[in-house]
Amino acid sequence: MHPSESPTGISPARLEAFSDGVLAIAATLLVLELHVPDAGQDLGPALVAQWPSYIVYVVSFATIGIIWVNHHGLFVHVRRVDRTLLFLNLLLLLAVSLIPFPTAVVGRFVTAERDSHLAAALYGGLMVLTSIAFTGVWRHITRDARLLGRGVDPVRARRESVLFSAGLAAYVAGVVVAFVSAELSLLIYGLVAVFYIFPWLPEPAG
Repeated sequence: MHPSESPTGISPARLEAFSDGVLAIAATLLVLELHVPDAGQDLGPALVAQWPSYIVYVVSFATIGIIWVNHHGLFVHVRRVDRTLLFLNLLLLLAVSLIPFPTAVVGRFVTAERDSHLAAALYGGLMVLTSIAFTGVWRHITRDARLLGRGVDPVRARRESVLFSAGLAAYVAGVVVAFVSAELSLLIYGLVAVFYIFPWLPEPAG
């Protein structure tokens, strides 16, 4: 498809390439919070003491990775890019680019008795924003038949978008649970990432 066929002059491939870059950078930045212990420390205990950072790193990396997989799975069906899609996609990328920040906060404060609940709630709040943004992209694309390629049933796609509501509800529940148990809320966030692994649109033939 030539870029001129899109109202914005931007092809789906170009939009996806830009998105891939932002997602890759966000995933890479996560590792900056995994610190090498100082030479004077006992290595074993120092590494073990960072266990919260390891867990939230895995959850965040998995979340970004699954967003990337599903973003690609959606955009292989897109044949046009309009202005609304551009800005909805930018909102999604804004949310994803912020993930390293609450990841670092959780890694540092999840074991703190007073601040662990707020840290986990902050993380969940960003997951809620990310889920809302991705749902916005999905629903805009599947609502406008002009944006979709052949081989996708718009009615089925809109119906399956209801599944996004389940993930969003789980993130909201995780935020509420965070004020009771930070560890349990992180488990919920991780399970939501697993839920989003499964594709909801068939791959295009050929």
